[in-house]
Amino acid sequence: HGFAKTDAEVLRLYSEAEPAAQQGEYAEYREILQRVMRGVAESVGFAPSENDLSCLADSLGGWLAFDDTVGALTALKTRYKLAIVSNIDDDLFELTAQRLGVEFDEVVTAQQARGYKPSIRNFEILFQRLGIDRSRILHVAESLYHDVVPANELGLRVVLVNRHGESGGGATRPADGKPDLEVSDLTELVSKMGLS
Repeated sequence: HGFAKTDAEVLRLYSEAEPAAQQGEYAEYREILQRVMRGVAESVGFAPSENDLSCLADSLGGWLAFDDTVGALTALKTRYKLAIVSNIDDDLFELTAQRLGVEFDEVVTAQQARGYKPSIRNFEILFQRLGIDRSRILHVAESLYHDVVPANELGLRVVLVNRHGESGGGATRPADGKPDLEVSDLTELVSKMGLS
C-alpha cells in the first residue's frame, strides 16, 4: 500500500490493534486477526482488501519456531511435563505443534477457554486439567501483557523470554509484569536449569 514501516513499527501497530480486536464476546482467532488488520489499516490510512484481512491467519501455518525452541522443549521434556496456554484456536495450534517436536501434556487454547490471555480463565482451565498445586508450575513466556501480568496475579513463578533486549518491541503492548527470571532465549533457560 506504499507505506514504509520497519519491522518494529509494524509490530507496534499490531500490539496496539490486538487488545481492541479481542474486546467483547469471544471470536475465533482468524476473526481476531482480521480485526487486527482492520485496526492496522485504519492507523496507517488504507482500505484493506479481503486478502489483506486474511493474510495473517492464512500465513500462520507456515510460521517457523524460533531456532532455540525445539531443542529447548526437547531438553525440558526429559525432566518436566509441558503445557501450552495459547491465544490461538485448536486447528491453528495443531499447525504450530507439528513444528515444535514434542508432545505436550496439556494444551489450552483460546478457543477452548472462549477468551484470550491476559484473561486468567485460560490459566484456571490449565490448573484444573493439571490437577497440581500452582507452586509446582513455572510459566515461561515472551509477553509481559499476555502472560507475566496474569501469572503474577495468580501467584505463579514466571520466566520472561526477552528476545528483544532493552529495545523492547515485539507484538505485545507494554505492561508492568514482574518476572522472577528474565532470559534472552530458551537456550539460556535450559542452561540455567542444568539441562544443557
